[in-house]
Amino acid sequence: MSDQPPVIIRVFASTDVGRTRDHNEDAFVVAELPSATPLTFSREQTYTPGERGAVLMVADGMGGAAAGEIASSMAVDIVLKELRARETTEPLAEPAAFAQALVAATTVANERIHRYALDHLEYRGMGTTATVAGVLGDTLYIAQVGDSRAYLIRDGKASQITKDQSLMQRLIEAGEITAEEAEVSERRNIILQALGPEEAIKVDITRQQLRKGDTLVLCSDGLSGLVRDFEIAEAVAEERDLRALCARLITTANSKGGPDNITVVAARFEGAALTAAGHDDEVGHQAFPVVEDTPPGGVPGVPPQPERIVEIAGEPRTASGESGESGESERSLAETTLEIKVRRSSRWRMVAPYLLVVCAAAVTFVIVIFALSRGPR
Repeated sequence: MSDQPPVIIRVFASTDVGRTRDHNEDAFVVAELPSATPLTFSREQTYTPGERGAVLMVADGMGGAAAGEIASSMAVDIVLKELRARETTEPLAEPAAFAQALVAATTVANERIHRYALDHLEYRGMGTTATVAGVLGDTLYIAQVGDSRAYLIRDGKASQITKDQSLMQRLIEAGEITAEEAEVSERRNIILQALGPEEAIKVDITRQQLRKGDTLVLCSDGLSGLVRDFEIAEAVAEERDLRALCARLITTANSKGGPDNITVVAARFEGAALTAAGHDDEVGHQAFPVVEDTPPGGVPGVPPQPERIVEIAGEPRTASGESGESGESERSLAETTLEIKVRRSSRWRMVAPYLLVVCAAAVTFVIVIFALSRGPR
């Protein structure tokens, strides 16, 4: 791989609080490996990643107060540190090892955020999405948890290459609603996974072959919930400067109400190592199998834990920025054929025995009082 001509990455990233929130719970990072030193973005950056690759990441925090901001910040910090630590102990120049490292780093971030919330009750329920894109040679690998997104723009078309881990996506796959209905659903903020709320997660890892001139856009749902795919493609085609591209996308989202934080990371790929796009090239969600080597939740043979519904607070949004109704929004979830398992948190299991003791004592007290009241007068 080191014999190949270099891949050149032009990149810019920006985040905005939006029009209604009073603080920003999104976070992002772009760094070259193995140093894992974050780039700063006063202007567009151009660099050639080495044989160890590069990482680009967006995290969208949730939990209220400062909890979401802490969760997303922890996520980007932990992922970078884990990737740096793995680079020092084992080379990640091979595709399987590189992809596995992305999964492992994301899993460790979940465990530490979850543990932090358990140790700080004021932050219980905190969490964050994570879309972690790793570039190795001419291939893009993405570790995904939640509903932040990655789009690949090629030949004037924007294709979503991640899959939302959301209730709407499950309903679409089950044939219960259409993608158009999902865009205006009152339940579109419900996600099935995030880093932090649960002890174990299932990281979705995918791959995408890069071609010369490809543009990658990572974003939080503050953008994807408002700006349509074709609008992203138009902006990429018309804005050659990536700083102007990010500014345009954020402005578009804000013009439609800006009810959430908006984060965009845009990267354009060039270089002699990349070939021109072909008509038969596949673009989209392409699973990349890895053997996970992480603690609980990532060990082969350990069954995945039931999914927990996580609802992101915020005003309902549509592609036009206004609340809307659809046939799906009037339909009860019980009327669908899709079943989503909801697991009670570990804190409930800890408190339950004490509640049972209190209830038993209360029942005993009532029985004693009743017996005394029925005694001889």
